[in-house]
Amino acid sequence: MDLQCLGFGAGTMAAMRVPAWLKIGWTVWVLAWAPVYWKQYGAQNFLFFCDLGNLLLVAGLWLESSLIFSWQATGLLLFQTLYTIDLAGAVVSGKHLIGGTEYMFDASLPLFVRLLSLFHVAMPPLLLWAIRRLGYDDRGWKYQTLTSWVVVPINYFWRPEYDVNWARGPFFREQHVVPGLVYLAAYLVVVPLAVYWPSHLALQWWTKRWPLTGSLPGPGIS
Repeated sequence: MDLQCLGFGAGTMAAMRVPAWLKIGWTVWVLAWAPVYWKQYGAQNFLFFCDLGNLLLVAGLWLESSLIFSWQATGLLLFQTLYTIDLAGAVVSGKHLIGGTEYMFDASLPLFVRLLSLFHVAMPPLLLWAIRRLGYDDRGWKYQTLTSWVVVPINYFWRPEYDVNWARGPFFREQHVVPGLVYLAAYLVVVPLAVYWPSHLALQWWTKRWPLTGSLPGPGIS
């Protein structure tokens, strides 16, 4: 694959635009996270967009790819931000403002596994920082749309009882309002138009309003 197509071509720029400590740290963390999640939740869990994104961000960091970060941001930024709001609200008030993080307070789950889920909280700032650092690639929402068109049908047919990515119904409950395949077809049209495209427009606006930064974050090896 052409690295320039992935947004890495400008890599002829003098220095790395992503510090080595961040690349190594995220990689080591994912290597620790993946086997624990596999054992706890099973292979189907890695087809959740957030977990798949966690793996793709490793590639994005090492390739310094604006496309990979833009691709993931259009699909993940909204949901990971809502996750963070819900978790923070539950910690502060004891109430889930949105829902979806109840498992983080489930004592039957090992604490270590729950702490590993904090990557959801780290994703929004990482995605925004990387896009500000590397630039925004307008193709990102199209790649995310294609990803959903491949992944969600797999979720629908493979281990459907887990309702990964809500392929069978919202909020991990299979819907019975319309035939399943009608729901699936609507999902593959509505989600890109209602989530990925607006996220694309928001990221375009954000990157135009705040241009690329020129400094590396924190102490690091460049």
